[in-house]
Amino acid sequence: MKKRLTAKATPAHLVLVVITAAVLVMALGGCMMVGPDYTRPTAEVNDSWLEASPTISDEPAEVREWWTSFNDPVMTALVNKAYEQNLTLRAAGLRVIQARAARGISVGEFFPQEQEISADYSKNKISKNDLNNPPFPRFKKAELSFDAVWELDLWGKFRRNINAADAALLGSIADYDDVLVSLVAEVGLVYVEIRTLERRIDLAKENVRIQQKSFELAVARFRNGAVSKLDVTEAGSTLANTKSTVPDFESSLRTAKLSLGVLLGQSVSDLEKELAGGTGIPSAPSEVTIGVPADLLRRRPDVRSAERAAAFQSEQIGIAAADLFPSVSVGGSLGYEASDAGNLSLGTNNLFETDSLIWSIGPSLTWPILNYGRIMNNKRVQDAAFQEAAVNYQNTVLQAAAEVESALYGFLKAREQLVYLTESSENSRRSFELSRIQYLEGQTDFLRVDIAAEALSQQQDKQATAEGLVATTLISAYKALGGGWELRRGHEFVPQETVDEMKERTNWGDILDPDYTNGTDLGFPRPDENNETQRAP
Repeated sequence: MKKRLTAKATPAHLVLVVITAAVLVMALGGCMMVGPDYTRPTAEVNDSWLEASPTISDEPAEVREWWTSFNDPVMTALVNKAYEQNLTLRAAGLRVIQARAARGISVGEFFPQEQEISADYSKNKISKNDLNNPPFPRFKKAELSFDAVWELDLWGKFRRNINAADAALLGSIADYDDVLVSLVAEVGLVYVEIRTLERRIDLAKENVRIQQKSFELAVARFRNGAVSKLDVTEAGSTLANTKSTVPDFESSLRTAKLSLGVLLGQSVSDLEKELAGGTGIPSAPSEVTIGVPADLLRRRPDVRSAERAAAFQSEQIGIAAADLFPSVSVGGSLGYEASDAGNLSLGTNNLFETDSLIWSIGPSLTWPILNYGRIMNNKRVQDAAFQEAAVNYQNTVLQAAAEVESALYGFLKAREQLVYLTESSENSRRSFELSRIQYLEGQTDFLRVDIAAEALSQQQDKQATAEGLVATTLISAYKALGGGWELRRGHEFVPQETVDEMKERTNWGDILDPDYTNGTDLGFPRPDENNETQRAP
């Protein structure tokens, strides 16, 4: 017991403190933890990916900063800016801070749960007509005491609460990482969409210029009487149709830029400067290193989150089971009490005299034995909830593996499709050039030229779309692999300006410090090893 009073300690006080401390140490030394210890649920995955290709390697994955593999400085700059400014990510970071503080609450419950200093002063007058009143109808009374109650953690309830809080904190970190993975992937996907639309607009405008010349040629030959007006109307129809694609592309481009602005937390006008100087549609690397399926369990934040949810629920079983056993508490009170009844004087010197000392200490036991099955049924509820969390974890693993397989297959097929469309586009260009020459020489009619011009426009647009699809399917594969969350390493979960604002309102202790760990490696994994993912697969 700690005496928080400005009074002289006596041997009796010291003996009391020593005896109390000894009792608590002996009691805690015999503590146990009821309920099952958590074991990570099993989840089976294939030893290798179903799709094999020379472009996909099962070497150790290099997906941490996948955007750098496209060798596009603009994309890299946009990803970094989104990490710094995105508001959804900032909100996820604040949830991590909340989980840190909540963990502190659980740790605090492990120590004396009730601690208070109380003081009281009163002036009293008792009725003279009351035969039972004391001989001193008027008196003053003063009290000052320190009280504490400590429920001993004999069955591990409070320790399991701390374990559950650890799991919740790690789960919030995994959820933050999941938001970050989605954010950087979305930035990459929207950026590729923007570059693809820019390419499609350029190609459409180029085909408009080509078809405009064909239209003018048909008009000139019609005026010379060399062809019928049918050539003019066909040329005009094809030209107008190609022109109509430009506004649609431009509208989609504007929408994509607005979406990117939201991701970056800035206006489109500022975004235009950052998009300037791009190198066109990002090109996927010739060989992609993704790793083996087991690595998926280490990378995916949603898998880690699901595993931590199972760990959290496992601890709830033990917490519920502890209620089946008796609760033992040690309570004590230490203070001073004085009164001027009996012609005694009441002052500071009298209050803090040895004779004014009052104290009490002793254990108490409560055991809700007649709970009508409520406690046992609560344990059953928590057990079923854990089993549900374990199934959800297994399902998350299966879904994650399926997403990777689907994205990899889509990437390989998109690259295969691009090869054919590139060849088709080149043949369409040659066909148009040949048909135009033959038309000028009178060897064919304008219908052949018109068909070739329309085919060229369509094939070039398909080729540009396929180039973008190769990049987007690869980004989707990187996202499915959980790449990108490592970007936060070495950084706090919220920006410094937010930290400063919060510290102005509240004393946060060390919770908002960049090196906050609470005695563990909960928040900042080392570059070669991260604690969250060691606890999770």
